[in-house]
Amino acid sequence: VQLVESGGGLVQAGGSLRLSCAASGSISRINNMGWYRQAPGKQRELVAAIGRSGSTNYADSVKGRFTISRDNAKNTIYLQMNSLKPEDTAVYYCNVLSVSGAKPIGSWGQGTQVTVSS
Repeated sequence: VQLVESGGGLVQAGGSLRLSCAASGSISRINNMGWYRQAPGKQRELVAAIGRSGSTNYADSVKGRFTISRDNAKNTIYLQMNSLKPEDTAVYYCNVLSVSGAKPIGSWGQGTQVTVSS
């Protein structure tokens, strides 16, 4: 399945953005999906994951501010980002995760740039 991210942009600190990840095929049977981000000069990191049942996990740095969700009927996952901070600036990617949820197993898309100004 191919994934296309969208919804990024430039926002002031404290603002909100909602990212979308549209899949080319059905995601209803995919167990785990996640959002990653990569800031300049840093490794790509997993920030949020969601299981087929709707269970979620978040990196400590975004817990309480970001919410991941999935709409199987639309073959799309979302990342609602509130109370954004300059350190959230990065390119955001979505991917299919392994059954354990520990690593990405799909192809990377082009990502969507999120820039938070102070």
